[in-house]
Amino acid sequence: MTDLTRLNAASLADLIATKQVSAVEVATAHLDRIAAVDDRVHAFLHVSRAEALAAAERVDRGEVTGPLAGVPIAVKDVVATEGIPTTAASKILEGWKPPYDATIVARLKAAGMPILGKTNMDEFAMGSSTEYSAYGPTKNPWDLGRIPGGSGGGSSAAIAAYEAPLAIGTDTGGSIRQPGAVTGTVGAKPTYGGTSRYGLIAFSSSLDTPGPCARTVEDAALLHAVIAGHDPRDSTSINQSVPDVVAAARLGKNGDLTGVKLGIVKEFAGDGSEPGVTAAFRESLDALVKLGAEIVEVSCPHFEYALPAYYLIAPSEASSNLARFDGVRYGLRTGDDGNRSLEEVMSLTRDEGFGPEVKRRIILGTYALSSGYYDAYYGQAQKVRTLITRDFQSAFEQVDVLVSPTTPFTAFPFGSRTSDPYQMYLADLFTIPTNLYGGPAISVPCGLSEGLPVGFQIMAPTMADDRMYRVAAALESAVGTLTPPAL
Repeated sequence: MTDLTRLNAASLADLIATKQVSAVEVATAHLDRIAAVDDRVHAFLHVSRAEALAAAERVDRGEVTGPLAGVPIAVKDVVATEGIPTTAASKILEGWKPPYDATIVARLKAAGMPILGKTNMDEFAMGSSTEYSAYGPTKNPWDLGRIPGGSGGGSSAAIAAYEAPLAIGTDTGGSIRQPGAVTGTVGAKPTYGGTSRYGLIAFSSSLDTPGPCARTVEDAALLHAVIAGHDPRDSTSINQSVPDVVAAARLGKNGDLTGVKLGIVKEFAGDGSEPGVTAAFRESLDALVKLGAEIVEVSCPHFEYALPAYYLIAPSEASSNLARFDGVRYGLRTGDDGNRSLEEVMSLTRDEGFGPEVKRRIILGTYALSSGYYDAYYGQAQKVRTLITRDFQSAFEQVDVLVSPTTPFTAFPFGSRTSDPYQMYLADLFTIPTNLYGGPAISVPCGLSEGLPVGFQIMAPTMADDRMYRVAAALESAVGTLTPPAL
């Protein structure tokens, strides 16, 4: 019998729709897979077996239909799920069960997609390796001694380990794409405002973007279509029709890119990427040229300032957003013995509840926003952000999409970068500019370097998400998908 966990989402949806298998069978197969391997991978913080099977039963009874009805999904633990623990991988929210669903979760449920559980992540989505989870790291299915990327390492690892066919991630500086790259999966960041942030535990409100994680480009596009669209409850949501990303992905599978111009960013050339990453990227470019694409070098002179600008803007917004975790309204409360002041209780709660990386970013952001320093730091970073946006706009007057490696290096061993935050931050060197701009970007597997996956990034103009899916699907048709070693 076919192993249902090895099938992609599109195939599973077809089998369920034609009643060749039941949604309950598909959900059970994945739940059993989680039970068999997740003690080694640790992709999940919570498994919602009863809820997933109940949702699958509704599909089998014909109560819910749709393109992905019955296809199970995992959800990053920074997205609110009613009645299911949502902790942002932090002790300060341990055991918290939201009283409502995030908009994207409500759309998953309306589409008939059983939620398998909540995936591990760097605490409050702050990290590039999932080593900063308060509940222990997630392992990379390609090599259990290496990181699965971050902050959404749990979602990508769950897909790579065949525990789920699809997952939801969030991307603030590369947290969908970078884990996709190092786990050999597909990770897509939609246009900012193209997917709702309502019900997302905020890290950096002007950057956070929920999006799809999958094993194929078409699967990512199918999930994108389910979760995207205007939401009046999100003030940053774009009130426009969603580009037909599914049709674009299917068009790209034909492997014809005649007339498509791919821009290589001149400033990324001396990037210090590992030789194997550079080689896989160059081979992929050659494959795209054979499909008819034209390569054009473009200059984006302010991209080199993206990393420092991001690490002022994002921590500043985090400092503001995380002020709500004060030990008073909900979540952890420490030291309230009746003899301490409210300020002391807040201080003790935040000291115990937040991990080292979250504290680092809160301190940095608070300093950048403080009187006398706001203009010099946060204000200047926002000016750089405007210049980066102009670089993108100028580039897209010359080319259809920009391309680069997703990350400069493959999955690194646990503990090898935690002592040097700057080296950790370099994992997002190529992904951060797109977040500052707000456009869509996708990471697609493009080969191996010393046995570890390499990702190829495609960046498109705002609300041209379909454009990146077409190129991504064409690349996938040329180089194929990756199969992790058996666990």
